[in-house]
Amino acid sequence: MKKGTPEDPKGLIFESYRIEGITKPECRTIFLDWALSLPVEQNSAKTISSLLAQYQPDHPDHPMTEVLSEGLHTMATPRRRGGWRNRVRNQQ
Repeated sequence: MKKGTPEDPKGLIFESYRIEGITKPECRTIFLDWALSLPVEQNSAKTISSLLAQYQPDHPDHPMTEVLSEGLHTMATPRRRGGWRNRVRNQQ
């Protein structure tokens, strides 16, 4: 994988694997920026799977590999978050 691919338009994931000593919280921040930069029509789960196929074999213990794996699971099981419409009315 290289910078500027359809899976990694800004090269954020690519660069994260090159940063020595990067931490998991830093990888989460990079992942969020990466996810927000994807086109709306792009299938996030397929894209994450592609990135994992590329990077995981050579970097199984890298924090970004862990973050990508978590992101794949999270994106595969979307859920509605709470809000005022989820409350049961007239609870007493």
